[in-house]
Amino acid sequence: MRETTVGTTRLRLVQGDITRIASDAIVNAANEELWPGGGVSGAIHRAGGMIIEDECRRIGHTPTGQAAITTGGRLPARYVIHAVGPIWKGGSAGEPELLASAYRSSLRLADEHGLKSIAFPSISTGIYGYPIEPAAKVAIETVIDYLRNETGLADVAFVLFSDGDLATYETVLDVVVQVFPA
Repeated sequence: MRETTVGTTRLRLVQGDITRIASDAIVNAANEELWPGGGVSGAIHRAGGMIIEDECRRIGHTPTGQAAITTGGRLPARYVIHAVGPIWKGGSAGEPELLASAYRSSLRLADEHGLKSIAFPSISTGIYGYPIEPAAKVAIETVIDYLRNETGLADVAFVLFSDGDLATYETVLDVVVQVFPA
């Protein structure tokens, strides 16, 4: 586990299964329809139960770069924030901006609901094909930038499933903190 402090918020990198994280909210790497899919989304929907799918159906379409919030159902997290990241199209179709927007939208929802902790997966790096290193850079820079402003969040975690993803996020965090000290 690697961590740093940004303002008054602890920022952590941990390896694990996001469906087992006890946090005010976990973030789902969602599609625009908020349907259960494979990967992180499917795991969250399965672990949380039908109540999450029912609430997603009521919310309906959520545009790429935005997020919506539902209950956590049977998850240890109280809420699920469904962030819609971009599909990788080579990097010249606004993917970095849309990915950053998905992270910011999730953080804003957490603050609007008075949450103190949030856990993110690596959004868009699964079936959406976003390369892990540039995705980690966007994620970490966006979150650090957000946390430098007024926020009620005390703990933000990136929960990475694989050893390789965790190592990439650790390397990127080290570089970002050196260039832009938290």
